[in-house]
Amino acid sequence: MFNIDRFKLMDLYKKLFLTRHYDETLRKLAEEGVWSFYHGIIGEEAVPVGVCVNLREDDYVIPVHRTQMGAMIAKEISLEKLTAELLGRSTGYCHGVAGTHIGCAETRILGKTGILGAGLPIAVGVGLSIKLRKTDQVITVFFGEGLSSQGNFHESLNMASIWKLPVIFVLENNLYAFTTPAKEAISVENLAIRAKGYGIPGVTLDGNNLFEVYNASKEAIDRARNGMGPTLIECKTYRILGHSGTGLDLDAGYRTPEEIEIWRKRDPVKVFREKLLIEGILKEKELSEIEFKARIAIESAVKFAIESPFPTKEEVMSLSVRGGVK
Repeated sequence: MFNIDRFKLMDLYKKLFLTRHYDETLRKLAEEGVWSFYHGIIGEEAVPVGVCVNLREDDYVIPVHRTQMGAMIAKEISLEKLTAELLGRSTGYCHGVAGTHIGCAETRILGKTGILGAGLPIAVGVGLSIKLRKTDQVITVFFGEGLSSQGNFHESLNMASIWKLPVIFVLENNLYAFTTPAKEAISVENLAIRAKGYGIPGVTLDGNNLFEVYNASKEAIDRARNGMGPTLIECKTYRILGHSGTGLDLDAGYRTPEEIEIWRKRDPVKVFREKLLIEGILKEKELSEIEFKARIAIESAVKFAIESPFPTKEEVMSLSVRGGVK
């Protein structure tokens, strides 16, 4: 961990905690009926934060439904505009018409699609655009382990490899595709091995270890930025809550309370916080101050969103026709 300076470590913890508390706030809003539906990130925060803190402002991101909030927070979007969008307010990034399919042109977040896996070929297209424009930008695309068996995955890795495109493929392996265990649907234990078939680097790591995610993604981003092509990073992690909504969905019977408890002990936020204290990098007072400021920022964002107006009928119709962005 000592290859990361103290100020970067503070920034990492700030974004990690901010992502956790923002998800908890969204869950509370859902329970109160202010918001209706979401895919929680709790337990997987280290993946989008560890990757996206290495990106520049002009780099691109295509998030996936579960970890998109972490990617956006790490990319330093406006919490006010993000929350307003999620609550359908006209002051949101897409003026309240996109919801969780939000895009943010000013921070190069291209938005997620409703079709899982569709972001992969889009990322290849963006990577080709970068190469043709001869810039040193990169694009990072996130997706789950279930998508590694889709044609989109294999075609995208193949094309990105052939053309040496600056694409970082981040595979979030949280062990379940909805309720289907990965071990029952995938023929290999470590999915990153599939990168070998396309002649590109593939690495499997502990997705709950922020240092591993940070270091591996930094190496992949530097490699892509220097014209050396794509990398596949497999982050093994676990969602603590259910597939969607606010519960654990234990009634579905595909996992046990004991399994969830094992992964709770590997909570990436808790583990990273304890490491910072044990190594003497930050003191309890400093960590508490970071957490306090994060809570205040989220409270302010929610207040801003709730007090913002809904888009008018005319605005909704106009924005929908033009793709949701003025």
